[in-house]
Amino acid sequence: MQSVPSQAIRPLSLNASLSSSRLPFFSFSLPIFHKFKINPSIYNKSQKVPLFLTLRCCSSGSVTAKASSELRRNRDVQEPDEKVVALRRLFSKPGIGIDAYIIPSQDAHQSEFIAECYMRRAYISGFTGSAGTAVVTKDKAALWTDGRYFLQAEKQLSSSWILMRAGSLGVPTTSEWLNDVLSPGGRVGIDPFLFSHDAAKELKEAISKKNLELVYLYDLNLVDEIWKESRPKPPNNPIRVHDMKYTGLDVASKLSSLRAELVGTGASAIVISMLDEVAWLLNLRGSDVPHSPVMYAYLIVEVDGAKLFVDNSKVSKEVMDHLKNASVELRPYDSILYEIKRLAAQGAQLWLDTSSVNAAIVETYKSALDKYRSNHGSKGKIKNKRYDESNGLSEGPSGVYMRSPISLAKALKNPAELEGMQNCHLRDAAALAQFWCWLEEEIQNNVELTEVDVADKLLEFRAKKEGFLDTSFDTISGSGANGAIIHYRAERGSCSVVDPNKLFLLDSGAQYIDGTTDITRTVHFGEPTAREKECFTRVLKGHIALDQAVFPENTPGFVLDAFARSSLWKIGLDYRHGTGHGVGAALNVHEGPQSISYRYGNTTPLQKGMIVSNEPGYYEDHAFGIRIENLLHVQEINTPNRYGGIEYLGFEKLTFFPIQVKLVDISLISDEEIEWLNNYHSQVWEKVSPLVEGSARQWLWNNTRVIHKQ
Repeated sequence: MQSVPSQAIRPLSLNASLSSSRLPFFSFSLPIFHKFKINPSIYNKSQKVPLFLTLRCCSSGSVTAKASSELRRNRDVQEPDEKVVALRRLFSKPGIGIDAYIIPSQDAHQSEFIAECYMRRAYISGFTGSAGTAVVTKDKAALWTDGRYFLQAEKQLSSSWILMRAGSLGVPTTSEWLNDVLSPGGRVGIDPFLFSHDAAKELKEAISKKNLELVYLYDLNLVDEIWKESRPKPPNNPIRVHDMKYTGLDVASKLSSLRAELVGTGASAIVISMLDEVAWLLNLRGSDVPHSPVMYAYLIVEVDGAKLFVDNSKVSKEVMDHLKNASVELRPYDSILYEIKRLAAQGAQLWLDTSSVNAAIVETYKSALDKYRSNHGSKGKIKNKRYDESNGLSEGPSGVYMRSPISLAKALKNPAELEGMQNCHLRDAAALAQFWCWLEEEIQNNVELTEVDVADKLLEFRAKKEGFLDTSFDTISGSGANGAIIHYRAERGSCSVVDPNKLFLLDSGAQYIDGTTDITRTVHFGEPTAREKECFTRVLKGHIALDQAVFPENTPGFVLDAFARSSLWKIGLDYRHGTGHGVGAALNVHEGPQSISYRYGNTTPLQKGMIVSNEPGYYEDHAFGIRIENLLHVQEINTPNRYGGIEYLGFEKLTFFPIQVKLVDISLISDEEIEWLNNYHSQVWEKVSPLVEGSARQWLWNNTRVIHKQ
């Protein structure tokens, strides 16, 4: 599944029962954080990536924004005009006084997937894609989204909305558009909980060029005001302990390493707001967010303690004991700002990752520090040397503003996490073999199946597997033209019937107790055209090229992106998404900081233990879509030479499932590529066949046969 187009795979702005007896938990070297030092000055530079969906993607020419009434769309979608009108009425209320309001996709934790009660942009606009930003002025309404969602947005937006195809030539960014449509002195309102501090800061600077003011509305969200009683209730699902046989490291060890990092940077505490970071650090899992085993919470880790801000009703006795053993106290979820003020009043030097921590928290801390310094003069008493915002020494507290060290530590999977990922992928492959056997038989028997029927049946097969918890994202089940909608979501009543004479793309994944899966396969149930076979084969060639890549350590993912695109480029084709995203171990299907993408702003090097997807594709609008996706983990490669005395890295596959040979144009692939495909299918049979029987085993055999160059 393709991830959101933001640095480190985070949606930070407007603009992812097994035996563990063999696992030597005690052998993991500690500390796990400060091996990977982050130079603050490098961090500041590397974060300077375009925000507000300013993705630059390939375009065949000049594309200008059009009202969605001029574009192909589903006329049955409810018009959101009344909601927009109601929103505008609030602009002139006392204490608000704004000329425009921005509604991003995120929650207060910059999550990609969010609880239904926080889907404000979808509610106000009618567009349900996971990435996008709505902006409403007194007389206009516009929505920005990226290339994965252009076709979906065309269908779902009413004629009252302007669709902004972010990254296309001639399409302004959010700030450029606001500067153009608002008069000097205009006021732009935002909910500061829904913007990272960096995103809010960049927006403020961008609109100030035309003398526009950014207004933080702390006390109310305007969309919530019109949503009222019909707004879903916040999730209240129980939290569970994630067993040591899956985590490989206990909470005390993780906190000890983090505290060593705090001391090294001169911070007295760190504020953690990313939900997967909280879950990973405390070895907890939840179910507050669809597809992601996380819970809504903040965490503050101090040198001598820790506080978890969470709804207490979610905490069982087992979880309470687990937290007590790690000396973690509980606090109400909505008391986070109070605690920030309290710490600042004591002169605490907080570590804040401003690329993920929301603007409300950061600005509250800075304001409280101003009061502290005012009360104590320039010589506020603090225990250690501190760093100011420019990372120079300061006599008083001013905050440490650096990337969270947890992001990288979480990305480097330990042996227990890798074993869990390997095992769950094999169980997942068995479910997929049973599913594809069923589907092909149904198609051959002329059974009419909708895209939703197919997705639901796949869920049935997966749900029977040991350790299954949930899907890892909404299954993308696209027949024919719907496969060209990169993040298509089939809905009952409006989806298509699976056409045996067209390409069918299925991108799906699952959350298991021990790991997370994400796989895409594209098939044809009949006879593919020469054009379809050529496009599929070139996507496969790119997939193989990336899979076989060997590269020196410290290589960032963007260096490898061209490996996957080269074959398509040779005939003037490309795709509008990144090639690979990080994947969590029994956590988010999209995680950072690593990625493989043409977005060169992410300079994070690929390192041993990281997991990434390999998913090149090709999409012809209103015709078909092709994508081939496996998950890989980065490992050291034993090369005959070590130029410069450094390590060389490559990939090991986690995904083992057949690639449809019928779609391969043998004349376009080399002997080496045929050998790769045959070897891969041999591994698929060896690893997966013991887990299936009967017709599914026969299906697997039929689809892993050796092929030869004709």
